[in-house]
Amino acid sequence: MRQLWAPWRIEYIKEADVPGCVFCRLLAERNDDKNLILVRRQKTFAILNRYPYNSGHLMVAPLAHKADLKDLDDVELLEMMRLLADMQALVQATMNPQGFNLGVNLGRTAGAGVLEHIHLHLVPRWNGDTNFMPVIGDVRVVPQALSDLFAQLRKALPAT
Repeated sequence: MRQLWAPWRIEYIKEADVPGCVFCRLLAERNDDKNLILVRRQKTFAILNRYPYNSGHLMVAPLAHKADLKDLDDVELLEMMRLLADMQALVQATMNPQGFNLGVNLGRTAGAGVLEHIHLHLVPRWNGDTNFMPVIGDVRVVPQALSDLFAQLRKALPAT
């Protein structure tokens, strides 16, 4: 059998047809719990990736709709890096990964799924998290519900 039942993926398919920037739309809704926005700062925010590479995969982005690093001012750049460091510490303390992948994809050829709003990825990694599913079946297994992880991380956020 070569089928994998993943009914939650239909939302991803439907979102592909929604016009406009997904980040700007989620920010404007002001429903951070529903939209998995962990924290908003003065110029940046952190959000769990709804379609993660791994448990705990989150993104940090500017609040302003900007597409490229060169479009960011010094305050935005610094705040993005500080928020990324804070999110790494939060995920480390909460999920205890053995490592992290950090990255930014600029352009479709580089793997960007959201071209028009720059964002940094933080992906926690564990020894042995590359198993037969992604290697043989080209399938990722994410063992924790996003809503549970969101609640866990939100609870562990320091009071501001």
